[in-house]
Amino acid sequence: MKLTHLNEKNNPKMVDVGNKTPSTRVANASGIIAMSREAYEAVLNQNNKKGAVIQTAIIAGIMGAKKTHELIPMCHPLFISGIDIEVMQNDEKYEFKLIARVKTEGKTGVEMEALCAVSTALLTFYDMLKAIDKTMVIKDIQLESKTGGKSGDFKR
Repeated sequence: MKLTHLNEKNNPKMVDVGNKTPSTRVANASGIIAMSREAYEAVLNQNNKKGAVIQTAIIAGIMGAKKTHELIPMCHPLFISGIDIEVMQNDEKYEFKLIARVKTEGKTGVEMEALCAVSTALLTFYDMLKAIDKTMVIKDIQLESKTGGKSGDFKR
């Protein structure tokens, strides 16, 4: 099998997408952060010392998606046409689930941007709440779906 990110000398390379046809590409990724009841209630009551956790995490997730190409070596810089991050609460388990939807009209997909958005947002939750709960667990970061491109659609 020929690996796409290695050249003929077996050295890393960025894939040339110049000949690809632009298309609409959308990716959805999700992840969960579990925490103590005290930390969970601090988020809901907005009485955390560092400020509004959910809103800050959403902004961080948007920034993470936009900077994916700076963090992941073989990712192309993309013109992202939209990013939406949804935060859902689970009152029984003291968890927040984040879902990031990233869209572009381009020659390569936005799966990594969606995954980076979720990861950055979850890490922001952790950063803002670590003074209350250092036992938080970030888990189940995964691609939920993607559309567009040569490899076709995917849905978990």
